[in-house]
Amino acid sequence: MVNFLSIIALGFFLGMRHATDPDHVIAVSTIVSREREIGKSAWIGVFWGIGHTLTIFAVGAAIILFDVAISPRLGLSMELAVGLMLILLGIINVVSFFSDLPSASERELAPADLGAELVAPQLAVVHSHAHSHGDFIHTHSHSHAHGLDSHGHQGQNPVAWLDRMLLRFKLYRPLRPLMIGIVHGMAGSAAVALLVLATIRDPRWAVAYLLVFGIGTIAGMMVITMSIASTFRLAHGKQVFLRRLAMASGVLSLSFGIFVAYQILVVNGLLSAHPQWVPR
Repeated sequence: MVNFLSIIALGFFLGMRHATDPDHVIAVSTIVSREREIGKSAWIGVFWGIGHTLTIFAVGAAIILFDVAISPRLGLSMELAVGLMLILLGIINVVSFFSDLPSASERELAPADLGAELVAPQLAVVHSHAHSHGDFIHTHSHSHAHGLDSHGHQGQNPVAWLDRMLLRFKLYRPLRPLMIGIVHGMAGSAAVALLVLATIRDPRWAVAYLLVFGIGTIAGMMVITMSIASTFRLAHGKQVFLRRLAMASGVLSLSFGIFVAYQILVVNGLLSAHPQWVPR
């Protein structure tokens, strides 16, 4: 009984620690950076953890119960999927940032920070508003001069358009972190399963450990996403600062994804005749 409780506790806390891996935190930060509600951010972490647990449990159970072998090329390919996903998430955030920048004409009309209202000598009033569609945030800047309205709309880019189109479907919001978690689980499932096999000989206990490990990962990622959202909430109302934080998370995700892809393709030689892979 003591051994069983020890395994349960160890699996749960190792799962929470696993959630803090850099690639995991970077990936969810690109989503949470555009979310303003702590409760919704917590659900992002939960769905990411569920997706991660599904893959860990499925692949790990296959290795433990059926002695499924993961070849070096397949293992590297699963890890490459994580790098490509980080690159995609980074590109989405960076593109969204630049598409939200005011145009040259808008900068001339309103050189002050977004959200301020300026009254020019010609009695022209220039102001901008931040709007959100789901978790996609952009601005509308417009001016009123001599009874004429001039509107400049930001966010009219393919990424923003696709995001708004998909947000019409209720399942899109939970599916996005769920799919990211599934991809991340692909990269670490073999290592977790092999570690369990080396320490727990009973297949049933080993599979139970995987499940508890996944529950710990869900709890850990929920705490992480709530912490990130709390940081963004402290800067509520400072739209320029918030957009810069989202931009920084995008650049970090893009850079880390390129680094991961380089390590797998070049250093580990995924495309070579003899790829080198060590599960970790």
